[in-house]
Amino acid sequence: MADSPLLERFSRAVLAGLAEGKAVEIDGLGTFYPHPVAGFRFAPHQRPSIFMAYGAEDQDAAAALYLALERAGFNPWMDSKKLLPGQNWARALQAAIETSDFCVPCFSSRSVAKRGGFQAEIRYALDCASRVPLEEMFLVPVRLDACRLPRSIQREWQYVDLFPDWASGVTRLIAAIRAEWELRRDRRFMAR
Repeated sequence: MADSPLLERFSRAVLAGLAEGKAVEIDGLGTFYPHPVAGFRFAPHQRPSIFMAYGAEDQDAAAALYLALERAGFNPWMDSKKLLPGQNWARALQAAIETSDFCVPCFSSRSVAKRGGFQAEIRYALDCASRVPLEEMFLVPVRLDACRLPRSIQREWQYVDLFPDWASGVTRLIAAIRAEWELRRDRRFMAR
């Protein structure tokens, strides 16, 4: 593995960014920062990562939610913000869902009935949710309008309405994620 061309390219890219005085973030892992003595320091991500699933027609609302989650100190993942040119988007989305601490699917009357990528993301997120310990929260559905949620979501997960009062709904979502994140931290501490 040490002789891997991919690992060598990765290392060169990180070192080049650091040499330019830039911080280099590795999504889901942490950030390398330039350091005058040691060359760099690494800060692992210690904030919850949140995969956001949404239909293309709801991109503006999803972008506003992304900003709210980022301002709350979380690490949201949204394809239009995180995907790189040339990246295999289907595999990148799956990897982002698998490595996220939470998944926030954004449902609307426009997205629930359409076919396509949004539905595939939800199905994959449901599969990932089935592997999360039962006492942990993973899927936190939100409604952008008064849409009817799919039965499989409605049957098993409590959702948050971001309408008619956006601020109140976002506050509730952030509080739920924060509370779960604290519980997980406490469980890890107690397990030591």
